[in-house]
Amino acid sequence: MQTPAWLLSAAPALATLPDVPTGERFQYLLEHGTMKVGVYAPRAHDPQGPHVRDEIYVIISGTGTFVKNGERHPFQPHDLLFVEAGAEHRFEDFSDDFATWVLFWGPKGGEPT
Repeated sequence: MQTPAWLLSAAPALATLPDVPTGERFQYLLEHGTMKVGVYAPRAHDPQGPHVRDEIYVIISGTGTFVKNGERHPFQPHDLLFVEAGAEHRFEDFSDDFATWVLFWGPKGGEPT
């Protein structure tokens, strides 16, 4: 039985990532309107910068520290992290098995508060 496009599972999603030894590994898997869902699993360091849309990370595996606008907080599997558009953020000191879902949505500049 074929998996429907609206059902994403971690193992097959991670298998779509490019095999690179360091840096950014990211793949979009689902898009609908302004919403985009992807999987992100950087290696060695997280090179990303601020994004133009609001986003949510849902940690699949691994642990580390999440830095947002200068604040540092530990993360673990199943944590959900919200990042408003334009916020400086990155993952640091993460384990080798770190992977996360990434959800982007809304207008450039983010949703109004």
